[in-house]
Amino acid sequence: MAHNILVVDDEKLIVKGIKFSLEQEGMEVDAAYDGEEALDLVKKKDYSLILLDVMLPIIDGLQVCQLIREFSNVPIIMVTAKGEDMDKIMGLEYGADDYITKPFNILEVKARIKAILRRSNKKAAEPEIKKSRLKIRELEIDKESRRAFVNGAETNLTAKEFDMLELFMENSGKVYSRENLLNTIWGYDYKGDARAVDVLVRRLREKIEQTPNEPKYIHTKWGVGYYFQ
Repeated sequence: MAHNILVVDDEKLIVKGIKFSLEQEGMEVDAAYDGEEALDLVKKKDYSLILLDVMLPIIDGLQVCQLIREFSNVPIIMVTAKGEDMDKIMGLEYGADDYITKPFNILEVKARIKAILRRSNKKAAEPEIKKSRLKIRELEIDKESRRAFVNGAETNLTAKEFDMLELFMENSGKVYSRENLLNTIWGYDYKGDARAVDVLVRRLREKIEQTPNEPKYIHTKWGVGYYFQ
């Protein structure tokens, strides 16, 4: 079954080039040229991945990413013309899975897309025996449906947030360095900053901890990384 990719950029020549290149790989590609159009398409159709530019008319890419995360965990790669670290981190903080900066090489774009699709396919193909519920105190996850619950109430997690929580809960007490978490959650081919881990931990704490500044689940091992208790 072909992967459905949504490319969102207001520069039509860029969209045309990416679309042609991805279609050569057997992928089906839709295009949107502003944030509003992108949101409409995502609500109507299931996509395997979204390539989303930050600078968009009507609704900017970061807002689009945040709005999509309210109802979908589809993988999102942010595209930005700016190279500052904060732009990249902001993209991840809004729920993106990866980022790439302009100008880019189309081969790199394809490599990033294929890497994320491989990880998504791998998760979908995991043996059924691994898919079950795991509960620690007031916190519970359902690995099959990829849902999380705090005190019985469901909390909406992004794909990366769920991956991190699942990893922590299955390895309680194990200390993970930022680099180790970056490689495990994002993959060894991810080129981003290790500070993305801190952003993800902070977002996850805000969703599962009663008092995020005084966590009882995800703890900081100063100078090393994080662990689940």
